Amino acid sequence: MKASSLVKSALPIILLVLAAIAATIMIISKKPPEKKVVEEQAFLVDAQPVYSENIEFTVSSQGNVQPEHKTSIAIQVSGRVVSVADNFVVGGMFKQGDVLLTVEQDDYQTELSLAEAELAQAEAALQEELARGKVAAQEWRSVNDVVAPELGLRKPQLAKEQANVKAAKAKLARAQRNLSRTQVIAPYDGIVVERSVDLGQFVGTGSLVGEIYATDVAEIRLPLTDSDLAFIDLSTGIANQNEVTLSAVVGGKSMQWQGKLVRSEGVLDTTNRLIYAVVEVKDPYLRSAGAQGAPLRFGQFVKAVISGTNAQSLIVLPRNLLRLDGTVLVVDDNNQLFIRDVDVVRSSPESVFIAGGLDDGDKVVRSAVPNPYDGMPVRLPEENPATQDKPAQDSLLNTGA
Repeated sequence: MKASSLVKSALPIILLVLAAIAATIMIISKKPPEKKVVEEQAFLVDAQPVYSENIEFTVSSQGNVQPEHKTSIAIQVSGRVVSVADNFVVGGMFKQGDVLLTVEQDDYQTELSLAEAELAQAEAALQEELARGKVAAQEWRSVNDVVAPELGLRKPQLAKEQANVKAAKAKLARAQRNLSRTQVIAPYDGIVVERSVDLGQFVGTGSLVGEIYATDVAEIRLPLTDSDLAFIDLSTGIANQNEVTLSAVVGGKSMQWQGKLVRSEGVLDTTNRLIYAVVEVKDPYLRSAGAQGAPLRFGQFVKAVISGTNAQSLIVLPRNLLRLDGTVLVVDDNNQLFIRDVDVVRSSPESVFIAGGLDDGDKVVRSAVPNPYDGMPVRLPEENPATQDKPAQDSLLNTGA
């Protein structure tokens, strides 16, 4: 009984020892796990080659339409206004040579008649003196063989009568001018802007009677900045006839007119450092804007788009590819990333125009790259077609700039 009880008591201990031995043997005999080298892939980027193209820039500006010629009309004689032309009203259109205004002519007609009479008397006296001079010369030769003195030949009297004729002709010319000045004649085709006289009113010499604008040519002064001048040739003060498209809203509709950049004013405005260029539009009140035929009226505010003088070979990139420090990221043939300084000649809200720093065929990175550096290894999507990775797209690619 004692031996049996002893065996039963020792059995659990024996089992534990055997289990421990078995566990130890298994641990000792277990092979260590195979070590695998983890391959770290280069950063995935999207890069596309870029090529230059001929770009012709336009320059935008704005200004008011003005006439090339504007005239304040003054009467050159005094008198009572006896007639006013129907078209001599504000907004009235007239042709060159039209009579706009006439003052009373009776006194000036009388002066003309008197001047004509004085001229006739002076010419008659001159003819009489010529005849007397011939008679005096014949009488002197008949009684004397010596040269006759000038007084004997009545030459001083002849000179006096010739001067009288000249003076009478001058008076006649002045009377004719004064009579013609009783009418205000339009100096060009135009439009009446202001009239300050009316029928029956007495006007004195030099009185202003109105203001007119010529309608043959309209001018628009366009302010330009120094950067705008890079695309327009104004170096000689005379533009190369750049085409200009003018636009405005008239009656709720968008209208357009075509003009030419003809000159610059040649002096920088000291207040804003701008230079003004002048655009001309021929016959602004006759030109059509589409099917509506709307005139380009004086005083109209218009927007202008000026075509550039010369096309330039430039590389165009989306604006978001230009980093804050004025650089772009490129990938070379060895799949290394480099940071390039570029020369941006112009930019718009959508694009940047690059003149230097990039060559045709350079691969420009179009995806976001955190903390880029020169020589950074990268990979392109086409190198691993099976990969499902796609380069991160970010609208702001200025990380690390």
